[in-house]
Amino acid sequence: MIIAEQKPLAEIQDMVAPYRKILLVGCGTCMTFCSAGGPEQVNELAGTLLSENKNKVIEKTTIPRQCAVKFIDRLENKVGDHEAILSMACGNGVQAVASRFPDKPVLPALNTQFIGVEKEPGVWTENCLACGDCILWRTGGICPVTRCAKSLLNGACGGASGGKCEVSKDCPCAWQEIYHALKRLNMLHYLKEKPQVKDWPIHPGRVVREDLRGEVLS
Repeated sequence: MIIAEQKPLAEIQDMVAPYRKILLVGCGTCMTFCSAGGPEQVNELAGTLLSENKNKVIEKTTIPRQCAVKFIDRLENKVGDHEAILSMACGNGVQAVASRFPDKPVLPALNTQFIGVEKEPGVWTENCLACGDCILWRTGGICPVTRCAKSLLNGACGGASGGKCEVSKDCPCAWQEIYHALKRLNMLHYLKEKPQVKDWPIHPGRVVREDLRGEVLS
């Protein structure tokens, strides 16, 4: 999932200062799971902003995903005469809402961090760079692009010690983890093959599935 965190309150206050009537929108998927922009955080931020400025009018709502047109359309009857939309979504969601309502300022309440997984409650780590050319099948399910501090594709650099990366003693050497994973899976032969040249994507990316175009997704 995408991981984000709330911007400093002072920055949010500066953004909303010119507007009196604001629609505060949460995101019910990634931002809820990483406790950055779900219904609870929407209520907390609204309460904080109102306590700082009694003259503001803040309407609160949360939609399942701010990156999907189907759900963004649910805001149509809520936007109304609000002067601005304060979005508690990732950067994708902010841009999608801004595209749908081009006549309203859409303000980002969060800083998008990375695509990650939950390691334990309150701890998320970056595991995927969304590089567009996945090689996990030959690296034991461990991504060297993201989890190696140098993004090496041709094996360990030689700077690791005791299974830890030379960049930080708290950072495991990704290529040692890859070796042990492949050994466990009896797939070490992949390490003997010529490293795969990455087909790095051109940005901004675009994916088109003709079989899904026009289909209503749930």
